[in-house]
Amino acid sequence: MLYTRVLNNNRDFVSLYRKGLFTRSGGVSVCFRQNNRPFNRLGITVGKKVGNAVCRNRVKRIIRTAYRLCETDFPIGIDIVIIADRRLNTVKSDELCSRLKKRIVPEIEKSLRARLGRDSRNHEIK
Repeated sequence: MLYTRVLNNNRDFVSLYRKGLFTRSGGVSVCFRQNNRPFNRLGITVGKKVGNAVCRNRVKRIIRTAYRLCETDFPIGIDIVIIADRRLNTVKSDELCSRLKKRIVPEIEKSLRARLGRDSRNHEIK
């Protein structure tokens, strides 16, 4: 992955869950937050409800492939955790990539723009 590193520290996951923003689209929940770094960090969470270890690993591979295909569409400098749902077990990576591009990426950009707008207004008041 070009602009992405792996998010694998439990402390980072917990911090992202507490302080991050959530969006959901067809079998995938995404938690994201700015990290003020020149790269993204990606974490993948697949619970036991998705299936046995073989199913969970397959879902993780699908998510990684879909993210790799549309990595350049994501804004740079964010932490992302993709949380898989049971429905993702039957989805192909191309289909997931199109979902990420059409629904998740615009939602992330919109939320980051809104957050930047609020921060800049707060700086003007001080």
